[in-house]
Amino acid sequence: MASGNESIPIDDDYADGSDDSVSNLSIASTIYQYRLENGRRYHAYRDGQYWAPNDQQARSSEMISHHAFLITLNDKLLLAPVRNPRRALDVGCGIGTWTLDFAEAYPNTAVVGTDLSPIQPETIPPNLHFEIDDCCSDWVYPRDHFDYIHVRQLYGSVADWPKFYRECYDHLAPGGYIEQAEVNPAPKSDDGSIARGDPLDECGKLAVRAGNAFGKSLMVEEFMHEEIVRAGFADVVRVRFKWPIGGWSNDPRLKELGKWVLVHWNEGLEGWVLRFFTKHMGWTFEGVKQWNADMRRVLKDRKYHAYQDVSIVYARKPL
Repeated sequence: MASGNESIPIDDDYADGSDDSVSNLSIASTIYQYRLENGRRYHAYRDGQYWAPNDQQARSSEMISHHAFLITLNDKLLLAPVRNPRRALDVGCGIGTWTLDFAEAYPNTAVVGTDLSPIQPETIPPNLHFEIDDCCSDWVYPRDHFDYIHVRQLYGSVADWPKFYRECYDHLAPGGYIEQAEVNPAPKSDDGSIARGDPLDECGKLAVRAGNAFGKSLMVEEFMHEEIVRAGFADVVRVRFKWPIGGWSNDPRLKELGKWVLVHWNEGLEGWVLRFFTKHMGWTFEGVKQWNADMRRVLKDRKYHAYQDVSIVYARKPL
C-alpha cells in the first residue's frame, strides 16, 4: 500500500470500465428528540453544534468509513504503542463501532465512548459504556484519568482546537497516549487529472469555505500535528496515507480501499454538505440536491485519479 508520500499506482485498465462495486457490503428523553431538517435527522442535544445527520444513511456511511480505516491499518484499531491501558476514552464515537471493537480487544480496560447523539448499540461488553457529552465543553473527568484517548474524524466539530488538546493533555495520565485520525475532505491527484477549477478541485475549496462559515475547520488533518506538539505532548508521530476515490489503482489493496471510499462518497455526500450549504452558505435545498447529482456524475468519471490525504497522529503525555 502506498504511504502518504508515495503516488498511488494506476490501473491502466480502469478507464475501460473495470468494476467499482464492492461485495458483502438510561438517558434523558429530551436527547432523543431529534431534529428533522431537509429530509434528514440530526441530533437534538446541543442542537446545531454538529453538521452531520445521525439517521440510518449516516450510520451506513460511518460503517463504511470504519471499514476503510481497517483496510488502511491492516485490521489494526490503533497505531499508538498502548499496553494494557486501565481506562480509555473515545471522543466523538458516533455509532460506537470502533469503541465496541476496542472494548472487546481490551477486556480489562474501562472504556468510555462519548458523542452528541445516542445512536450507539445497546448490547455492549461490561467494560464499555457510552455517554452523551459535548467534547467542546469543560471535561468533568478527573485529571490524569485516562491511559489512552482516541479521536477520529472530528473535523468540523471543534472551534477551539488548542483548548481541546489541553483537555486531552490534562485528562491523560502521565505516559498515556492520544491518537487522532483525520481525513482531508479536499480531493487531490498526483497526475494532474484534477485540474484547477475542476468540480473536484472546487469541492475542496467549498470544504474550506463551509468550515469557515460554520466556525469549525474541516481541515484539521493539515494542522493537528502542530497543535498536538504545541499542547506539550512528547514523541509525536504522524503517519500519512492516501485514500483513492474509486478502484483506479493497480495495487490490489488500494483498489479494494478505493472502491469502498467511492461507496463512502456516494453514501455520505449529501449528509456531509446539506447543513453546511443550506444553513451557513445560503444555498437552497434544491441547489444542494443538484450539486450532489452533479458530483455523483463527476465521481463516476474514470479520467480522475483522485484521492484524499489521511493522517494519524499519536503522542505521549510526558511522565
